[in-house]
Amino acid sequence: MTSIAVIGAGITGITTAYKLIARGFAVTVFDRQPYAAMETSFANGGQLSASNAEVWNQPSTFLKGIKWMLTKDAPLLVDPKPSWHKLSWMAEFVLAARNYEENTVATTKLAIAAREHLTGMAEREGFSFDVEKRGILHVYEEKKELDHAARVNRLLARGGLKRVAVSPQEIAAIEPAIHGRFVGGYFTESDFTGDIHKYTRNLAEACRRHGARLAFGADVSRLRSLGENGVEVAWRPGVAGEARREHFDAVVVCAGVASRRFAAQLGDRVNVYPVKGYSITVNLGDEESRAAAPHVSILDDHAKIVTSRLGADRLRIAGTAEFSGENRDIRADRIRPLVEWCRLRFPGASTASVVPWAGLRPMMPDMMPRVRAGRRPGVFYNTGHGHLGWTLSAITAEMIAGEVAAAQSRRSLKGRAVAAANRDFAAHGA
Repeated sequence: MTSIAVIGAGITGITTAYKLIARGFAVTVFDRQPYAAMETSFANGGQLSASNAEVWNQPSTFLKGIKWMLTKDAPLLVDPKPSWHKLSWMAEFVLAARNYEENTVATTKLAIAAREHLTGMAEREGFSFDVEKRGILHVYEEKKELDHAARVNRLLARGGLKRVAVSPQEIAAIEPAIHGRFVGGYFTESDFTGDIHKYTRNLAEACRRHGARLAFGADVSRLRSLGENGVEVAWRPGVAGEARREHFDAVVVCAGVASRRFAAQLGDRVNVYPVKGYSITVNLGDEESRAAAPHVSILDDHAKIVTSRLGADRLRIAGTAEFSGENRDIRADRIRPLVEWCRLRFPGASTASVVPWAGLRPMMPDMMPRVRAGRRPGVFYNTGHGHLGWTLSAITAEMIAGEVAAAQSRRSLKGRAVAAANRDFAAHGA
């Protein structure tokens, strides 16, 4: 049986492992954490949102980034301290603006295709993940924001998404709990929400049941291509474990922000940059708070904040983008706007119990995930999903599993052809 190493046990790595197992591969998942989904897949905004497929590569984003550079509570914060990685990434980010429309449409198509794969895996394995199929409501406070949304809507429609314009009165009818003066909004009934951590942990256990080896607490230090002979994974179990080396027929790198380093070891360039995002989980400990919190998922365009209701007693609020390198610190000045926004929009929901979190989104300059084979045999990538890892992972897992299977089939055919040629040569020589 063909052996595949999957590097990373976040949502992308675990969905990839599941899809590879379904195709008959022997899968080993490596992750430095003791459990699945302990980093970027731990506490994101929860939205499975084709309606948020617009890529960020446009002049208005560039201007806002400059304007907000020194504002600590800005939705987009760029640390002015330079680094070659940051500068090169941002230069490519600006250049990618020429593909803004094409990439937005392509991302929309991927997000729509991902839905049935994501829900299908959960249904097949019989687990729940606090899914709420109530749609996603985008709200706008300024006419210029709503006008831009109308232009984006045309791109989403080209990608096959139905997102309808709604009036302020319709906003109030769709989600009565929200407070604010809005000029209008958009509602996507087909979008939904769920707990990424619950989903990934449950799917990881399903992978284990189906024969996958889950190597948690495994710090992978190096990946080495062996050409046609596969890939070597060098790793160490735990803090004081003895270094080990294992051979696999192929590897799929799903390592989030570490993907850039692993790609360099394998002779590839995958220019992922860590874009930090923050969230809070508001524990709705009393009936008044539960009644005052929204059930419909919200995206507040002006604040760049999203919400998801996770079961009866939790409200996830997430937002902000911070370009400060591989820094996982949870900053109070970045959490405060999320708490204040909750008090503004849902004043009846108590914020007495709030759990803060920060994670690093693995983002490519063109905002498109890298789902492809590497330069060397047996090397594959499924990474760089940015802020849409939860939304896109199920379809990119299917795509990369298909690429791995096709490559292994070609390799097998080539091997059989070489063996046949050798037999003919031996027979002729005899």
